[in-house]
Amino acid sequence: MARRAGTLDRVVEDERVNAGLGWALVAFLALVATEEVLDGNLLWAGFSMFVAGVAVVPSVAYRDWTAMLPWEVLAMSALPILGRALANEVFASQVATYLSVAALALVVAVELHAFTPVEMTDWFAVLFVVVATIATAGVWAVVQWLSDIYLGTAFIHSEHRLMWDFVAATVVGGMAGVVFEWYFRRFARVETRLPDHAETLQRGDNS
Repeated sequence: MARRAGTLDRVVEDERVNAGLGWALVAFLALVATEEVLDGNLLWAGFSMFVAGVAVVPSVAYRDWTAMLPWEVLAMSALPILGRALANEVFASQVATYLSVAALALVVAVELHAFTPVEMTDWFAVLFVVVATIATAGVWAVVQWLSDIYLGTAFIHSEHRLMWDFVAATVVGGMAGVVFEWYFRRFARVETRLPDHAETLQRGDNS
């Protein structure tokens, strides 16, 4: 049994398998965005495509389709977006929004960790994800406000509700920070899934 588990670990950690799963999730995000467009929800369609665009930055930068984020982090970013698209209740939709914002911050953090020589201490890694989540929530609030003004939507109901949205995003960002530090930096073995040139840059070896 242990042998089978080890074999499965090696398969999932293979850079081509990881990239294949990652690209499948990017395609899934594109499908969700298409559905949002058909439903007339252009704001969330744009958000879904933005997450997909951020996910493919490493592949574009390295011109290598195998330079892809760990499929787990893409799954974490895709599921809240799908959940928000399928949610019927306002509360469920709001929870999915908070998770989506935190997931986008997590994608950025993992990209910095996996594809750049940037090094973070344990506490700063968590703080970075929290701050990135709050910043993303702030940008998202501005986008919603502009949508309400120019597209006639009604995303922002009150300043009181908006402040609680920031509080919720901060809490979820803290949880995402713990996931980033505990899983993606310690247990996911991101380096085994990178192409050789990406792993060299991550170590800061420019020779």
